[in-house]
Formats: sequence, structure tokens, C-alpha cells
Amino acid sequence: MNKLKSVCVYCGSNFNGDVALRNAIKQLAETLVKQQIRLVYGGGSVGVMGVLANDVLELGGLVTGVIPQFLMDKEVGHKGVTEMIVTENMHQRKQKMADLSDGFVILPGGFGTLEEFFEVLTWLQLGLHTKPIGVLNVNGFYDPLFAQMDMMVQSKFLKPANRDLVFNEAKAETLIDKMDDFSAIPDEVWFRERNLS
Repeated sequence: MNKLKSVCVYCGSNFNGDVALRNAIKQLAETLVKQQIRLVYGGGSVGVMGVLANDVLELGGLVTGVIPQFLMDKEVGHKGVTEMIVTENMHQRKQKMADLSDGFVILPGGFGTLEEFFEVLTWLQLGLHTKPIGVLNVNGFYDPLFAQMDMMVQSKFLKPANRDLVFNEAKAETLIDKMDDFSAIPDEVWFRERNLS
């Protein structure tokens, strides 16, 4: 039985037209719909966000958008999603997206995507949630970021157990399957020990 009923996807509000990324988005949409997992996302009609939402909807899947009022006012909100939740601000948006989701998937994006990724990852490390986090690493887009994480471990700013909290996969179906089996527990004594090895 599938444990993931809804997945929050963080991704770019731009789309660069890359064919490999376009295929990855389509595969993720197909995987979510096939496994009857609701997409929760930032509610936009543009960029990777819009492409993903459209793919899921076209395949008959469920999509919940969560968007702050100021972005709705700029007319970037998707008009065709299953459900649209409008929040007062960005903080409420992020909290609502997290609350509605059983896990988090990260697609290529910019500052906002990274900020959202590291926020939920930090929350997991702190034990504020126990939901799986997976990076759909299209064409090695996030390889430098994972190299930075390895440097954090090497430099003893990050415990290996917490570095391993993130799934890093190139295929959507593999990623979702691994997330569905997630049971890792963060090392909660990180703040009590000076030794990070």
C-alpha cells in the first residue's frame, strides 16, 4: 500500500526549455498519477511549476496549488487546478504546503527552490517532521550541491546520518519508491555533541 498520498514539489518558476528536464517532469507527473499521489505545489501557471501541474491534470491527477495573495494579484496563479489555497504571505504558503504533504520532491530551480529544500531538510534534521525528501537530479543539475553537502560532512559541519536523509535519484519512479519506503531517523543529538564524526 502506498504510504505517500500527497507530495509537495519544489521547482522553478522559470523553464529553460531543456528536453531532459521536460521528460523528467513528464515522468514525475506519470508516476504521481499512476500511484494516485496528489501534487501539492506553489500554485503557479508559469515555469516548471506550470508544466508539472498541467501534466498531472492532463493525466487525470489531483493538484493542489498554494499561493500567496500578492502572486494571485500578479495573475500568475494557475486557473485549472483541482484546488487552490490562497494565503496571506510566503511563510503561510510554505507552512501550508508542508502540512498538506507526506513528502517533498525537489526539481531544478533557483533561489526559492533551494530555500524551500533546505528549510524542510532542516526541519527533518531537527525532528520537526519525519517526511521523506527526494531530489530529482535531472542531468546532474544538483551534483555540485551534493558535493557541497559532502564537503560539509568532511569539514564536520554535518553528520553523515543527516547527510543521508536526502534521496538523490535521476528517475522519478525510483525516487518515489524510495521515498515511499523512507524510515530513516535523524540524529537528534547533533546539538549535544561537539564531535560530528
